[in-house]
Amino acid sequence: MNCLAALAHFPKITYSRYKKLFGYFSNLEYLWEVELDELIKSGLEENISHEFILWREDHPVEKIEEKLNNENINTVSLGEQNYPKLLAQIADPPHTIFFRGKLPTDDIPSIAIVGTRRHTMYAKQITGEIVRPLASQGLVIVSGLALGIDGIAHSETIAVGGTTIAVLGSGINKQHIYPASHRYLAEKIIDRGGAVISEYPSGFLPTKYSFPMRNRIIAGLTLGTVVIEAPAGSGSLITARAALDYNREVFAVPHPITSLLGVGNNNLLKMGAHLVTESSDITDTLNILNLKQTILNKEPVMASAAEATIWPTLGREPKHINNIIKESGLDSSAVNSTLILMEMKGMVKNLSGMNYIRRC
Repeated sequence: MNCLAALAHFPKITYSRYKKLFGYFSNLEYLWEVELDELIKSGLEENISHEFILWREDHPVEKIEEKLNNENINTVSLGEQNYPKLLAQIADPPHTIFFRGKLPTDDIPSIAIVGTRRHTMYAKQITGEIVRPLASQGLVIVSGLALGIDGIAHSETIAVGGTTIAVLGSGINKQHIYPASHRYLAEKIIDRGGAVISEYPSGFLPTKYSFPMRNRIIAGLTLGTVVIEAPAGSGSLITARAALDYNREVFAVPHPITSLLGVGNNNLLKMGAHLVTESSDITDTLNILNLKQTILNKEPVMASAAEATIWPTLGREPKHINNIIKESGLDSSAVNSTLILMEMKGMVKNLSGMNYIRRC
């Protein structure tokens, strides 16, 4: 078993302490054997070192491994091949992730959908209108399994056959899924090819601190965070701030200026968040193609010889119309008119200054 995964069960093992131990010991298996003075030399505080030695007597690696196997819980730790690359880039990544289900591969983009627990009907409607097209295109929808917008985002994704990841502030064993009313939803997420994940070990009960920590993982796993509805002081704004800290995109749905539940959204928009009224606002900003089509390696149907000639000249990098004319060998009027038709069909996008990219 990965000894780092076993170490993650020790309640006091923060990321900074993990870095000290990982930097000092060549093999973390030694942690179950070394004496107190060696732990202190590694940089671990003396009182924490004492606590760890007492804790490890009752927590041998084999016992922890058996418990995880009985609960069908997998782990992945920093430095391992399938640890999410985006998450590894943040300032304070969880050194170990516990998960049930299947983690998506790094080549499939993901987006976070967050919002308040006590939502309006407007927010519920907008969540579906935004999530369904994104999930249908193949984006992974990440949220926190909370009541309200989180649960709606997960459910809407499942409804269209998409993949969704639930990040918890509790343990992920069945008995400790939080909230308890979403235990069935958690199992549906897993059954439909998604995953329920946490940095907390089996049996961990949520605290007022574990939810903000959970929010940084939601932001860290994704290319951007979409705030559907957030009053002032909402936990969703913590996720948005984390996304900004990690250099990820932040999107916000506009709300009436009289809406108390939308104050957080409108303030985000004032500060420069991307305004979202439909799913394409997100995919356009992130320059994401139709993933299902890309994954299946299918080309769109060309309606004319001109489209078939122009299409291979385009890609994800913007290309000026003059270069398209040169590479296609067509005259300028044919290229211009064909690009207009292709844009109307959603095949290409004109960015600015007559620079074009593929959209599907």
